Amino acid sequence: MTQRRILVFAASNSRTSINRKLALHAGEVLCSVFEDAFELFSIDLNDFEMPIYSPERQANGGIPALAQRFYDHISAADGVIISFAEHNGSYAVAYKNVFDWCSRIDMKVYQDKPVLLLATSPGARGGQLVLDTAYEVLPYFGGQIVGKFKLPSFGENFDNDANAISEPHIAAELRRSVHALGSAILLD
Repeated sequence: MTQRRILVFAASNSRTSINRKLALHAGEVLCSVFEDAFELFSIDLNDFEMPIYSPERQANGGIPALAQRFYDHISAADGVIISFAEHNGSYAVAYKNVFDWCSRIDMKVYQDKPVLLLATSPGARGGQLVLDTAYEVLPYFGGQIVGKFKLPSFGENFDNDANAISEPHIAAELRRSVHALGSAILLD
């Protein structure tokens, strides 16, 4: 059986992103649930730093090659796992800028791929506002959302040494979410 490719990234440009840790962990859980069915490919938003989008910048210089590269990573994937950092109740500006540039290539940025949405934060709400925003918005941009998961109070619920969620009931919830993603891809 050919492995399916899963694109994993944090919608954050923090070098110590807790959302990156969560996204990678979710990918590892997916691989453990479905054994050898999936191959993970992780990207870092820091590798896609571009000028802030504006129509004038696009008219004067076109779409940056980095935006096309990001879009191509989505094209090459069978599914996507994204963990959103919440900045003042919304997307991190690093993600929003990459997203804005990619939407100029094609409004269906996520190209009808199955997408699992995640979020975490140090607080008890676990990035709920940005997760709700992504859940509402991504379908308009070609994201076929198969599930969403939030990890509240990252420092209390994630064991950095084990690189895993420490609370069994929360870990089980993540496992159900990644199972939904894997099933959507394999049944397609």
